[in-house]
Amino acid sequence: MPLVANWSYPTAIRFGAGRIAELPDACRAAGIARPLLVTDRGLASLPVTARALDILDAAGLGRAIFADVDPNPTDANLAAGIAAFRAGGHDGVVAFGGGSGLDLGKCIAFMAGQTRPVWDFEDVGDWWTRADAAAIRPSVAVPTTAGTGSEVGRAAVITDSASHTKKVIFHPRMLPSVTICDPELTISMPPAVTAGTGMDALAHCVEAWCSPSYHPMSAGIALEGMRLVKENLPRAHADGGDLEARAHMMSAAAMGAVAFQKGLGAVHALSHPVGAIYGTHHGTTNAVVMPAVLRFNRPAIEAQIARAAAYLDIAGGFDGFVAWIEALNAALGIPARLGALGVGRDRIAEMAAMAVVDPTAGGNPVPLTEAAAAELYELVI
Repeated sequence: MPLVANWSYPTAIRFGAGRIAELPDACRAAGIARPLLVTDRGLASLPVTARALDILDAAGLGRAIFADVDPNPTDANLAAGIAAFRAGGHDGVVAFGGGSGLDLGKCIAFMAGQTRPVWDFEDVGDWWTRADAAAIRPSVAVPTTAGTGSEVGRAAVITDSASHTKKVIFHPRMLPSVTICDPELTISMPPAVTAGTGMDALAHCVEAWCSPSYHPMSAGIALEGMRLVKENLPRAHADGGDLEARAHMMSAAAMGAVAFQKGLGAVHALSHPVGAIYGTHHGTTNAVVMPAVLRFNRPAIEAQIARAAAYLDIAGGFDGFVAWIEALNAALGIPARLGALGVGRDRIAEMAAMAVVDPTAGGNPVPLTEAAAAELYELVI
């Protein structure tokens, strides 16, 4: 293993119950005087969003909102958001919500001043250097779920509506200037969303832990993130008002996103085509495919997973770890097969071809071929 790597760690995080009250100060710290709050359609009319807008308005920052955001945000959503940003004369974004609102909000701030199309900045090689860095607008991130960790990430996942493929857009300055992690904002999450987003955080930690890349700091964060999920996701799912469990899950979500600087793998590579074609919830899709991918990767990760199992007090090494994930899925009401989410077998070849070129596929510990991807889809659909 070559001991050479490039490492980057996240932004300023204001963590704790009630800290949404600091949103105006966070905007000022980021240099934002005329923010556009970007969220998804489902959150737009909820009290948690009204509260954020009230806080901004009371501080003289207005209450502009853009919520034309799909569960898997698209290039069309992005174009509409950029138009709203420019028309309103905004100078920054408050990215508010789950992964869709956070990703699209960050991407609007990134793209509002660019002249090239968004696909020119896909996470391929050094394509990010094509961007005009001086034209990138600042953002403040406020997660209302505990899963994606996009609030501490330097990328956004956008679906190309022409090809129905998810693409990762990357730039170091896409990282939010300030993040507010207030667990009170997650209390209203229904159990199914708590389950799916929580398993997304776990998938990030597990895949980062298994990645062959050299990043011992992220490996340590991934391991502790797994512990927080193991101890707190069942609690948050059973009792949405358990603020302590909610807080620990917010930590685990951010930790997963920091950890996956080390790499992701076939869990995400398989999930992205499914979400792009069928519109499934990303974290739930990850949860369904995770056991099969772990078994596929077993020759390369058995000892690594056994170490994680020992740390997590899971008996049985590799087999015990996979059994724990399957039992956790069942306890959370996550189906054992993607068919229960409306995914059909008629597009397996198409999805397999998409999976192997997904940016996350290259980080898988065992090479992911089209044939292997197709076999995995056969197992999980």
